[in-house]
Amino acid sequence: MSKASVFMAEGMEEVECLAVVDMLKRGDVETETVSIMDSVMVTGSHGITIKADRLFADGGFADSDLLFLPGGVPGTPNLAAHPGVCDLLKEFAAGGKRLAAICAAPSVLGGLGLLAGKKATCYPGWEKKLTGAHCVTDGVVTDGLITTGRGVGFAVDMGLELVRLLEGETRFLEVKQSIQHP
Repeated sequence: MSKASVFMAEGMEEVECLAVVDMLKRGDVETETVSIMDSVMVTGSHGITIKADRLFADGGFADSDLLFLPGGVPGTPNLAAHPGVCDLLKEFAAGGKRLAAICAAPSVLGGLGLLAGKKATCYPGWEKKLTGAHCVTDGVVTDGLITTGRGVGFAVDMGLELVRLLEGETRFLEVKQSIQHP
């Protein structure tokens, strides 16, 4: 079984976070939500408060196979301003582990130079922050070990793609069928 860590910041896009978490859990991926704030209670960009499983400060990400960043504002700038998150993203990239981000959050990866030479997508208007990327308008794009998504309308697709990458085509198709996804 694969493991995913989903980073939550004040001002994140709630649906992007929870739809991906839901798909991962349906796909049998061990999934933990991780607050990068000082509290496990994180309020999203639409005023919905969600309780994370644990705090980033508690550490322990070595057994994760994927780090996922939901978008939203100011959630994305909060992720980008967190030195521990940035260091961990670079460490995962260097170690050949998967990274994923949706909406504005691919800009965090771009700001760290992790998208250079890769195809990537993001919420319209954030392309200039995907430093070195070949920007496309696809809903979800995987290039190597990095998956990016365009926005909340593609959150389920992002989650399904991550299930496919982590648990394989058969599990992906089972989850897709079970949720009546076209």
